[in-house]
Amino acid sequence: MPKRTRAVTAAVLTLAGVTACAALTVPAQATEKASSTPRFLSASQLPPHPSSDWTAGKVTDGMPDEMQFCLGKALLAYDMRYRPFHTDLDTSARQLTVVVGTAAKAKALAGSLDKAVKSCAQRIEAADPEVEATYKSYGSLPVEEGARVHGLHTETSWGANDIRLLSVGRDGRTVTVVDWSQMGGFSDAPVSAFKKTTTKAVNKLY
Repeated sequence: MPKRTRAVTAAVLTLAGVTACAALTVPAQATEKASSTPRFLSASQLPPHPSSDWTAGKVTDGMPDEMQFCLGKALLAYDMRYRPFHTDLDTSARQLTVVVGTAAKAKALAGSLDKAVKSCAQRIEAADPEVEATYKSYGSLPVEEGARVHGLHTETSWGANDIRLLSVGRDGRTVTVVDWSQMGGFSDAPVSAFKKTTTKAVNKLY
């Protein structure tokens, strides 16, 4: 399947996310400032790709466009940082990290992010009748204060077919989200390898 169809799907979801977030504003005093700098995943810690090495981008302030639609509203009141990853083909990934004031706030944020991922399929379908979306839970992981793994599949009326794995994990005051995506369905998702990546991501927070 050519990359063009996947690019169209990404553009539809990104536009919807940017539009939704642009309609909301946040006072500067409401923003939580990060008080420390958690470590991020390296390229070698991503699920192995069968025919291409991973390349890691720079750690950057803000939120990547690919996460805006599913997670943007839950993260509006926070400063955050992310690191993008890509292969030479259609597979890409992102890690986003937020440090908040207390462990209780981090627990609440992680819960909100899990709920946002679970409801994202419904919101995608409501935003675009040309897209069919399906959610799948892959359970929790016993790492630090815990992590949950989610799957999200989208298929458009014109044939674009994409699978995402997302995880939300927490260590103390820090919450991290790992987001992996490529063309394909649930059967193409490297769930076991992604769980190992999530465990490494949470263990690297401090």
